[in-house]
Amino acid sequence: MGMVKTVGLVLHPARDSEEAIKTIVDWAAVRGGTVLGLPDEVDRIHCSAVAVDGASLVERSDLLVSLGGDGTMLRTMRLANGRATPVLGVNLGKLGFLAEIDVADLPPALSAIDNHEFTVEPRMAVRASLPGGLTVTAFNDIALVRIPGDRLSAVAISVGGHPFVRYASDAVIVATSTGSTAYNFSAGGPIVSPLVEGIIVVPAAAHSSFNRALVLSADEEVTLELLPPSGELAVEVDGSVAARLSPGDSITVNAIRGAGRVVRLGITTFYERARRKLRVSGSAEVD
Repeated sequence: MGMVKTVGLVLHPARDSEEAIKTIVDWAAVRGGTVLGLPDEVDRIHCSAVAVDGASLVERSDLLVSLGGDGTMLRTMRLANGRATPVLGVNLGKLGFLAEIDVADLPPALSAIDNHEFTVEPRMAVRASLPGGLTVTAFNDIALVRIPGDRLSAVAISVGGHPFVRYASDAVIVATSTGSTAYNFSAGGPIVSPLVEGIIVVPAAAHSSFNRALVLSADEEVTLELLPPSGELAVEVDGSVAARLSPGDSITVNAIRGAGRVVRLGITTFYERARRKLRVSGSAEVD
C-alpha cells in the first residue's frame, strides 16, 4: 500500500504553477487520493484542491509539496515545523537549494515517494523570543539589520550567558547550516553542509576590528544585545521583517533540531546545487 493518500500544496504567490498542480491532481485522482491547499492560494488559481487552513493542511497531509523557490520551501517548512510530514520542493523558475525536482520530474517523484523510495533530510531551525512576547522561527536565519538612514548596528554577542564579542556592522546574522548559502554567504560566512547541526553568527559589512564568523553547537544558545550606540534594528526572519529592536533590547536564539524534514530522491547533491547556484569554480592551479 502506498504511503501518500493526501497531498498538501503550498504555492509561490506569483509563479505559474498550473502545470504542476494539474500533474499532482491527476496523479492523486488515479489513486483515489486527495489534494489540499490553503484557501487564498487554491482560490486564486481555481484548481480542484480542497481548501483548508494551515493547521489542517499539515495535520491531514501525508506529503507537503512546495511549488516555487526557496522562499516557498521555507514557508512550507515553517508551516510543518515540528511535524513529521515530509516536504518535497518543486522548482518553478530559478535554481534553488532546497527544491529537489523540476515540474517534469513530478510523476516519477510522487510514485517513488508513494513506494517509500526516498530519504528524509532533517533540517534544523532557530527560534527567538522577541520583546513583547512574539516568538519567531527561521530555517535560514534570524538577522538584526540596520535601518537605512539610521546608525550602524552595535550588538554584543554572548554564548551560553558568557560575553564574547561586540560587532559594529550593517547587520548581525544568526544562521542555520541550511541558511549558510543565503544571507550568511553574502556576508562572507562559511558554506556548511546541511547535515551539520550548528549555529553560525556572522556580521555583514563589519566596521569593527573583529569581523569573523562564529560557528556554535546546536546545544549552545546565543544572546544578541543592542548596545547604546546602536541604531534601531529590524528583525528579519528568513528575509521578512518581524519586529524592530531599540538599544537595550536583546534576544536569545536557540536551535531546534529536526524541525523540518526535506524529501531527497538522490537526483542531485547539495554540493552540485551549491556549485551551480554560487558559481563555485575549481581551485587555482598550483605550479
